[in-house]
Amino acid sequence: MKRRDFIQAGLAAGASVALSPAIGAPMINPLEQVLVGKGAKQRVVILGGGWGGLATARHLQIHAPQLEVLLLERNPVFWSGPMSNKWLVDLIDGEQLIHSYTAAAKKFGYTYIQTEVTQIDRDKRRVHTARGFVEFDWLVVSAGIRVSYEPWLGDDKRAIQHTVDNYASAYIPSTELIALKQKIKQFKGGNFVMTLPPPPHRCPPSPYERACLIASYFQKNRIPGKIIILDPKPRIAPITIGYRTAFEELYKDTIVHVPNAGVTSLDPYKKEIKTKAGDFSFDDAILMGHHQAADLTWKLDAIGKTPEGKPNNWASVHPEFYNLKDDPRIYIIGDSVGAVSPQFGHYPKSGHVAQRMGRSVAQYISEQAKNRTPSPILIDNLCYMLVNTVPKESISVQFDYKMGAEGHLLQTQIDDNERRAELWEEDKRWYNLMMTDFTATT
Repeated sequence: MKRRDFIQAGLAAGASVALSPAIGAPMINPLEQVLVGKGAKQRVVILGGGWGGLATARHLQIHAPQLEVLLLERNPVFWSGPMSNKWLVDLIDGEQLIHSYTAAAKKFGYTYIQTEVTQIDRDKRRVHTARGFVEFDWLVVSAGIRVSYEPWLGDDKRAIQHTVDNYASAYIPSTELIALKQKIKQFKGGNFVMTLPPPPHRCPPSPYERACLIASYFQKNRIPGKIIILDPKPRIAPITIGYRTAFEELYKDTIVHVPNAGVTSLDPYKKEIKTKAGDFSFDDAILMGHHQAADLTWKLDAIGKTPEGKPNNWASVHPEFYNLKDDPRIYIIGDSVGAVSPQFGHYPKSGHVAQRMGRSVAQYISEQAKNRTPSPILIDNLCYMLVNTVPKESISVQFDYKMGAEGHLLQTQIDDNERRAELWEEDKRWYNLMMTDFTATT
């Protein structure tokens, strides 16, 4: 890693470090301490500074500049998930992923507070944090996902922690990405296993892209390794043809894709994994556990139920407005959103979708602040995936949405399976536009 990248990544490594009072300072119960006093202005509190939270904050400044906006985020810097696969194998610089929350807040006129959310009181309209509480008129939760290893390891906390420490999914931008980058560079050969989360999961095409880029790195550096993709789905999806062709034409001797390979048990100490498609041992691995709505969504008591009355692990929200069905002023956006349509189930859990939801919610809140009923704004999704590095060639997938005659959202998926340099250039332009939209990038 470049020294500059390492220093910046090290800032993100502080994400999990709790803020502590000075030695000898009197202890104050943060549940009773006001963090930011509320004045005459109506206030929007946003929890989570990813693509969705940042887009909401930025577009509230456009549509409702009369409102006070607070963005609460535990990380000291914004670290983008999209494009991170390219950073793992040194195709882009870390400066393209890491941006300042403080600079974005200053540029767009809202307040950024680095703190950990501990509790949400819906009745009192308060968010409690490690530093005190803030009151809200509107609440937007954009907190991403939680990675769960309990379906494999039960309540064995020691085995779960060992898995996280040694084979983390690196699906949430954090120190796990740094560890994965080091893992790739230090791998000497053998079986490198990648488990894919059962759907729905964050950025469905991302694991396949990661496999392609790591395989390219192994080939370039003549590392005698095989990447074994244990896929719980019956086939590669989405973008079936594009990825299957890349696996066959570019990485025939490096990538082994195993369908119907849902994990049934894992021994992270012996490096053994059992699946519905057979048993596998590994020299190293990326073990991507099940995905769920983020912890903050559970704190909000917003998780939907199965027909049997059990938690379905995802937020239950209005399919077009993303608010809680019993509270039009509390929104959940981004990856935590549950199923929205009987036709396709979940929106793709991508940065693009989170950004589009954030922009829409900013307009919904603006209308509510004017005592007007908002109209639904349909979103879209666009994902580019780099599958070849010499030359740099990408494939892409687009999702469009419309309201059907029966009152349900309908999805149209358009795969672009022909890998080519043109799509890589489009990918870079798309990413730069996104960063310009909600960070201080110019």
